[in-house]
Amino acid sequence: MSATTKETLGFQAEVKQLLQLMIHSLYSNKDIFLRELISNASDAADKLRFEGLSDSALYENDPELKIRIAFDREARTLTISDNGIGMSRQEVIEHIGTIAKSGTREFFSQLSGDQKKDAALIGQFGVGFYSAFIVADRVTLTTRRAGLTAEHGVRWESEGAGDYTLETVEKPGRGTEIVLHLREGEDEFLSDWKIKSVIRTYSDHITLPIVMKKSEWKDGVETPTDEDETVNKASALWARAKKDVTDDEYNEFYKHVAHDFEPPLAWSHNRVEGKQEYISLLYVPSHAPFDLYDREKRHGIKLYVRRVFIMDDAEQLMPQYLRFVRGVIDSADLPLNVSREILQSSRDIDAIKASSVKKVLGLLEDLAENQPEKYVEFWNAFGRVLKEGPGEDFANKEKIAGLLRFASTHTDTDAQVVSLKDYIGRMKEGQTAIYYITADSFAAAQHSPHLEIFRKKGIEVLLLSDRVDEWLTGNLHEFDGKPLKSVAKGGLDLGELEDEAEKTAQKEAEDNLKPLVERIKTTLGERVKDVRVTHRLTDSPACLVTGEGDMSANLERLLKAAGQAAPTVKPTLEINPAHALVTRLNSETDEDRFADWANLLFEQALLAEGGQLDNPASFVRRLNGLLAMLPS
Repeated sequence: MSATTKETLGFQAEVKQLLQLMIHSLYSNKDIFLRELISNASDAADKLRFEGLSDSALYENDPELKIRIAFDREARTLTISDNGIGMSRQEVIEHIGTIAKSGTREFFSQLSGDQKKDAALIGQFGVGFYSAFIVADRVTLTTRRAGLTAEHGVRWESEGAGDYTLETVEKPGRGTEIVLHLREGEDEFLSDWKIKSVIRTYSDHITLPIVMKKSEWKDGVETPTDEDETVNKASALWARAKKDVTDDEYNEFYKHVAHDFEPPLAWSHNRVEGKQEYISLLYVPSHAPFDLYDREKRHGIKLYVRRVFIMDDAEQLMPQYLRFVRGVIDSADLPLNVSREILQSSRDIDAIKASSVKKVLGLLEDLAENQPEKYVEFWNAFGRVLKEGPGEDFANKEKIAGLLRFASTHTDTDAQVVSLKDYIGRMKEGQTAIYYITADSFAAAQHSPHLEIFRKKGIEVLLLSDRVDEWLTGNLHEFDGKPLKSVAKGGLDLGELEDEAEKTAQKEAEDNLKPLVERIKTTLGERVKDVRVTHRLTDSPACLVTGEGDMSANLERLLKAAGQAAPTVKPTLEINPAHALVTRLNSETDEDRFADWANLLFEQALLAEGGQLDNPASFVRRLNGLLAMLPS
């Protein structure tokens, strides 16, 4: 069959932008292009093994999977080929012509024009195939998907500018061949020594053979022979004893399994024997991917059974709140034909998951205790995700809680560095609760009037401003026997933290202002659940609190802003008996002016905690009217 006419197609706009960025930003680390292409070839072999479990015909009488590297000095080409799963025409268009990744827009919005910073971002995004253009000015890819006939081969070619060509060609064998037409000045990649050095540095852990022709030297000239040579170790790194694996090998394997340019923060390598037999190699990355907060996006764990790849992103092996974990789990007990449905009801998988979670949490505990700088790096990247844990993993709630970090009034900065253990260690004598406040920003939490009495008495309060904090506090009610208590909910009882003279003064103030409280309550009517005298304020005239079991005002605002249904919770207005505005209100005899003052008191308390007024114009009218009455 003769090849069809070439079809020219345009790149997705993001691909064009990425290609230009990559060529300039990653050039100083150009060796990684070979690692990326070999990693893709390895993935293609893994996918063939998996699909071949149910359809052995896909092997097409060619069961020995391998990656082949070859170079041609005269043509100035470097070729990477594999006999893995291959691609159909539509798959070529989807995988090579577009970037189908969530977070793409965010990725481009974060680019700064600083080559060093942008190179790091490109590495986080994962560029795979496109890295070929770091060293090549033209790339030719020929592929055929396993199971299709020879005339269904596809050839893709591009110079990495605005478009690429596609044509149907005959390809006898399945898999993919990539030919890099090297740029001027890239002759080092036409060297047997250089290529083998890169493979052994970056890809030694690849589990299938990476084959090259042996070279011989004659009269100072290096010439490939007809004899094949396996360049890499071609054994599963995770199956080796820990003492036989170097840190560099662990780092390079992570980059392969996670498709990441940066080394991991930490890892845990374990072999379990006994009732169950499996190996786990689990990594904590050093930075967050762009789609970390997409809970539907599956990432991290590759499942193998007796070294045979079964599936990517085995979500049954790691809970959602640890979705940043990358790595491999290789079981000796599961059947080779295991499916996602079987995994969901497998006791073996449940046991592996429970053990793996403990390993990851233990790894994080070790970081927190022994490498605090690294733990700060971890927390800044993944802290908000870990906060989902207490609501998802009851069995490990206390352990997860010990790993959480918060901002607090102890430091009065937005840095989340305070642990619950730290907080308890600083608790005042007689203090029985861990106090916190939630708000939609750190500034709102830090300046909340609810903190006034706590600042006066030197009682530390956790300042929670992440959206997930409402979920966290709804599920984490105590730590180390100490209850977590919101300073903006319920009546305030500081117990032994208040002396008898304070309690007596509070009781007198409540008795003296009973008529005022009733008058304000009548005036505000349905706007409030109740009105009462407070002792939590020292500077502000009033604040709003919700009931102990009610939804917080912050959560109500978050839900409504997200377009979700949320019940309207009536707050209680608390007034400061020592404030001049409350004293002024208590002496007001004109009912209209009293109503204006009472409503103004409520509305400014609502604004102070980040709420929105139902009728801003009415608030402005009242405020202007009262200001106009002030003496000149």
